[in-house]
Amino acid sequence: MAQSHPMIPVRLSSVLSVVPGVIACAAVTGLALAVQALEVGLFGRAWIDGIVLAILIGTAIRSVWTPPAILRPGIVFSARTLLEIAVVLLGASVSAATVMAIGPGLLAGTVLIVAVALAVSYGIGRLLRLPRRMAVLIACGNAICGNSAIAAVAPVIDADAEDVSAAIAFTAVLGVVVVLTLPLLGVLLRMPHVEYGVLAGLTVYAVPQVLAATMPVGAIATQSGTLIKLVRVLMLGPVCLGLALVMALRRRADAVAVTDAPRIPGIPLGRLVPWFVIGFLLMMAARSLGLIPVAALPTMAAIATALTVISMAALGLSTDARAVARSGLRIATVVTLSLIVLVGLALGLIYLLAQL
Repeated sequence: MAQSHPMIPVRLSSVLSVVPGVIACAAVTGLALAVQALEVGLFGRAWIDGIVLAILIGTAIRSVWTPPAILRPGIVFSARTLLEIAVVLLGASVSAATVMAIGPGLLAGTVLIVAVALAVSYGIGRLLRLPRRMAVLIACGNAICGNSAIAAVAPVIDADAEDVSAAIAFTAVLGVVVVLTLPLLGVLLRMPHVEYGVLAGLTVYAVPQVLAATMPVGAIATQSGTLIKLVRVLMLGPVCLGLALVMALRRRADAVAVTDAPRIPGIPLGRLVPWFVIGFLLMMAARSLGLIPVAALPTMAAIATALTVISMAALGLSTDARAVARSGLRIATVVTLSLIVLVGLALGLIYLLAQL
């Protein structure tokens, strides 16, 4: 008599268990995208991005309705695994040739500003007594690429859904304010188009927001802003890798403290560095080597965006709005002060390069 294979029904059961929750998250995503399309129809552009709308709608639903147990596996899967896949696909948006096109001086200055902004923003967060993970999320969102950075870093540092939702909500609101006010600052400072593009690329959170902030100024501003912004996005990989190393070392130290063991075995690479960080770097290398067809890039970007929106809907459905509101003032203060520092650093770099 043939032996049965117990692993097959177990795996099928695991797959089927996530389906209802994923469908629920997809429904919230559809609603968010519909609202975004309505914005475009009414105002000509989406002032609030679909990513933000998904988490806001999800949180609003969660505040009046608790998802039943049948939905929870799919919500957890959407919030973590789908987000990790989106991070991998994000690596295809950056190539070495694109980065080098901005010149060594501006490239080095951009990397330095990201590093300083990370440190200062984290310091501000801790000074105002935010938890470490929340301070890290805000610092990465401010210095790198807003919602995408927060979403990518969250699984690396094991951030709670409430922390992710709060960081994204306040960063998103301020991001819209920046898009609206940055062109006015450029006019007041009488900045040339190239310099204004650099300012936008260094300070605006998301790539679509860079386009919104620079297109009214001109094509040159849009091109320079987009290039600088892509360099900031590129920093997401090394930052996630560094945070993964820090988390691994911290867990190792905790293990030593608990067991009082004289020696801890080496940590496998798969546990030291999350798989999606490795995937991000490999995808970026493949793009740089021309292994990814150019025609496939828009599709990959669209899939990454869709998965990110679904994961944000899942985070919203996992978030207690009351917990976010309790820490709202401090988070808003940290995000605002961090952005002011970032704008100051960007203007300083522009002035310095103009003198060389």
